[in-house]
Amino acid sequence: MDGGGGASEAFSSSTAPLAWHDFLERMRHPSAADFVKSIKSFIVSFSNRAPDPEKDSAAVQNFLANMEEAFRAHMLWAGSSEEELESAGEGLEKYVMTKLFNRAFASLPEDVQHDEELFEKMALLQQFVRPENLDIKPEFQNETSWLLAQKELQKINMYKAPRDKLVCILNCCRVINNLLLNVSISSNANPPGADEFLPVLIFVTLKANPPQLHSNLVYIQRYRRQARLVSEAAYFFTNILSAESFLGSINGESLSMDETEFQKKMESARAHLLGLSTNTEENRNKIIESSTVNAPDVSKTQVEEAYAFKEGKDIGSSQLFESRPSISDLEKKGAIDLLKDDELIENLKEYPYLYANVGDLTVDDVESLLSCYKKLVLKYVCLSKGMGISASCTQELDSQIVSKLDTSDLSDVANDKIKENRPEVLD
Repeated sequence: MDGGGGASEAFSSSTAPLAWHDFLERMRHPSAADFVKSIKSFIVSFSNRAPDPEKDSAAVQNFLANMEEAFRAHMLWAGSSEEELESAGEGLEKYVMTKLFNRAFASLPEDVQHDEELFEKMALLQQFVRPENLDIKPEFQNETSWLLAQKELQKINMYKAPRDKLVCILNCCRVINNLLLNVSISSNANPPGADEFLPVLIFVTLKANPPQLHSNLVYIQRYRRQARLVSEAAYFFTNILSAESFLGSINGESLSMDETEFQKKMESARAHLLGLSTNTEENRNKIIESSTVNAPDVSKTQVEEAYAFKEGKDIGSSQLFESRPSISDLEKKGAIDLLKDDELIENLKEYPYLYANVGDLTVDDVESLLSCYKKLVLKYVCLSKGMGISASCTQELDSQIVSKLDTSDLSDVANDKIKENRPEVLD
């Protein structure tokens, strides 16, 4: 197994925010006007075309390659090192694909259908597939490492740029690879190869079951700069493609299991998942009926509306009960939900300065930051007065949320969002 990396791998995840910042700064220079015009023109023309994966991929790859060649010949990068030129290419790819994400990601109905079928199948397989079914040796079964690898893979939908999505896959694979290497070193065995690595990756992918896995993988294939999808990145990416293919076509033989037994387990898993859903609905109905019996003054409609409120459903203008939740209660509930939410970062992206470091801010940001602060305070105080109570803070939960936010992963988003409030050439 090739654990090393080439020159492209030297551009590690820790340098990504610097690349993004540097690219945007250079694009602000007057001499970059032609670059800015070309980038915006490409984004508009691409967005206005009907989706065609093969043509779309070729168009992006050609555009990125031509622009990077133009960077090399331009005065903005005169005397630059290969790492700086690489950084410019990364910044360009991130900018273009972030702008084109809604048009390029899961753009075909067949990709969306594939995602749904794969997600459902893995949800069923999770119920009964064990490491032994994939011939994973006991010494390679480490729940702590596997959970960490799963969490890295599950981050894939937090990002829009192909490189950022690929980093999630690489981090997942590196956790697995390190586990296998450590076991082999401690037992004086030969370094693990694909025969040991792939089954563990398959199992980790199955347990993680990230939504839209297929669309994420084809998106990386189509739009990650091909010249950078090499070495370690290419090796691990090829392995997760194999894992997806295996899980999509899995049958009894794949698991050293009689096909009849496999189908029975799949049906049992389906019944179990449906049963959980049915039981939840049955319990809900029982509680509603019980509530109306034990509290005659409370109507069935009111109890149903209370459930709708709890489940986040639209209840129109109906009043639930005379008593209303306090701001403190709402804060606590919202904070707890945020901590459980896999899309925590997505929910907070509209607040640009939340992710900022002191060094990210300039004098130009003061006016915008003060305006944001005033609006937030007024909004919160008005809500407090409207509820007829004093405002309170949920400091403990706030600290948990802050600790959950990985600022290293968000710094590129922060720079991007902060710059949206400044006069910018590329918007």
